[in-house]
Amino acid sequence: MSKVITPELLLLILLPLIIVQTACSQSREWTPEDTEFYEPVPPIIESSPVFQEPPSDAMVLFDGEGFSAWESVRGGDVEWELKDGTMTVKPGAGNIVTKENFGSVQLYLEWKSPEVIDGDGQGRGNSGVFLQRRYEVQVLDMYENETYTNGMAASIYKQHVPYANVASPRGEWNSYNIIFEAPEFRENGSVEKPAYVTVFWNGVLVQHKAEVQGSTEYIGPPSYTMHGEDGIELQDHSDRVSFRNIWLRKLDESPVRR
Repeated sequence: MSKVITPELLLLILLPLIIVQTACSQSREWTPEDTEFYEPVPPIIESSPVFQEPPSDAMVLFDGEGFSAWESVRGGDVEWELKDGTMTVKPGAGNIVTKENFGSVQLYLEWKSPEVIDGDGQGRGNSGVFLQRRYEVQVLDMYENETYTNGMAASIYKQHVPYANVASPRGEWNSYNIIFEAPEFRENGSVEKPAYVTVFWNGVLVQHKAEVQGSTEYIGPPSYTMHGEDGIELQDHSDRVSFRNIWLRKLDESPVRR
């Protein structure tokens, strides 16, 4: 006579396996290299940067006149350098973040790496644009430079490789036009809709509604934690990266938002 396996009996059989698997997952020690990969390698293409002035409904975050829209993440005034309409990272001064918080946006900015760089890979003109202070579009000198491809310029850092390398020569300006769709969460904190990012680099589409897998992590896999609107953050990665002409449009406020 065969024995009937009830749901209760099945649980007793599987429970030890579940406990072991969970313990192994929690004890996993990640290294940075675990989340770096070098293929596929995007093709190098040439394109003249597309520089765009803010449209009439844009909120100007930096027009070269000062840091009125920004503050240090440490609190207080921005300590980055301001010269000739350009802001430049002052190594050691820390990241800066907008005073206002945002949801879904179109974010436009121009950036350039220093003309003289010591180092290679991630050590060349490294910075980043953090949407809602969590989801990073990488800034990096990619002119004749090699690194892990999910960490190159215009990558969704350690998540999505851009379609192409459209880098301007070192010391010349690049443009990013970023469309960010903010994530949505249920009351219990679970993800109802993930974030999505589209990026045009020097006028070329290099990310098309890439599904963000969670907050940017240097070590370990990304994951989501429930949050509301938050600021735009620019990174001090100890390289003298410069920025200018930064503006955004608040997409959540569109009367025809879909």
